Amino acid sequence: MTKRDLVVRISAETGLIQEKVQEVVQKTLDYISEAVSQGRTVELRNFGVFEVKVRKARIGRNPNQPERDVPIPPRAVVKFKPGKEMREAVIQLTPKV
Repeated sequence: MTKRDLVVRISAETGLIQEKVQEVVQKTLDYISEAVSQGRTVELRNFGVFEVKVRKARIGRNPNQPERDVPIPPRAVVKFKPGKEMREAVIQLTPKV
């Protein structure tokens, strides 16, 4: 699903003009991005949690020269932890063996 698909669907269900729905969706995403980029946690009940975690430094390998170690510095990454309802819905997609 793209942002455009989301806007069209919300517009169809609410009867609001797509342009206004687009503005609200974009502002929502902008505020989430702004908060996460400041290192704050964003918790959306019944959806999930966006948070910043710092990956620790480690040693990597160059596949073209496996005898050489490549230091990988620590860095901040965004993690998403789905809410209970989403997690349960996704588990239903697991193929039965």
